[in-house]
Amino acid sequence: MELWIIATLAAASFQTVRFMLQKVLSAGVLSATGSTFARFAYAMPGAWLILIGYLWGTGQGLPALGPDFWFWAVIGGGGQILATVLVVMTFQTRNFAVGITLKKTEVIQTALLGLIVLGEVISPTGWLAIGLGLVGVLTLSQQSGASPRDILAGLGSRAVLLGLGSGAFFAVAGVGYRAATLEIASEDPLLRASVALVCVTLLQSLSLAVWLRWREPGQISAVWAARGKAIWLGVTSMCGTMGWFTAFTLQTAAYVYALGQVELILSLAASVLFFREKVSAREYAGIAVLTLSILLLVLAV
Repeated sequence: MELWIIATLAAASFQTVRFMLQKVLSAGVLSATGSTFARFAYAMPGAWLILIGYLWGTGQGLPALGPDFWFWAVIGGGGQILATVLVVMTFQTRNFAVGITLKKTEVIQTALLGLIVLGEVISPTGWLAIGLGLVGVLTLSQQSGASPRDILAGLGSRAVLLGLGSGAFFAVAGVGYRAATLEIASEDPLLRASVALVCVTLLQSLSLAVWLRWREPGQISAVWAARGKAIWLGVTSMCGTMGWFTAFTLQTAAYVYALGQVELILSLAASVLFFREKVSAREYAGIAVLTLSILLLVLAV
């Protein structure tokens, strides 16, 4: 099995655990932005340890980082922050199903943006896998009782802008991260991933700290007070992001995101195993279609 596939599957697994932890934290004393800051801030020490340990263990030096790298790192990191904010805003809309449905177009938007910005072409089989994946994801993402008429009725709502916007910014993040890793002067994918992880996490932590200090006084103190739980949020975030960056160094962002949709299956499994929730026939159908798309994608590349 190729390294990018292993890295993506590991990233999706860690991300599933991270979202479970972030849900617990955001439901308590931390705001959505505060829990997002905790994710980056508590991931930073581990990211530095990984980079320093890897450099020491392999005997390599820190590669030079030019302006192009920093440009794409800022683009990718900023895109991820904005995408997350828009997702949270989508949760607050009346047309939740519409917004989430449109957010799930991130894989197709990533493929198109990757073609325009990086010239990365998706094969016909790859497009078929992405299309099947979208069908599976849309099937899984629909709320109980939401009909196609409900989705169409909401197309003129604020949720449309939020949903499409979040998907677009996730696409920007994916393409930005891939471009940033390709600008690192090294043939070692793990070194490129660890360097990008440290730099992007640092930028995101600093920018969110400034924002919280300005707009949400007290949240930084709350993040520190919640360190007993938040540190595990940082650990899972660091491991997951390391997996994403490793995959981005080796494969186009669209393929990585498409395979990463296995996270939905993992999340549903966690819901059944840990929370004893029932799975509907619609969800089983969505899992089947999404699984087929993932298998087709692996064979396509």
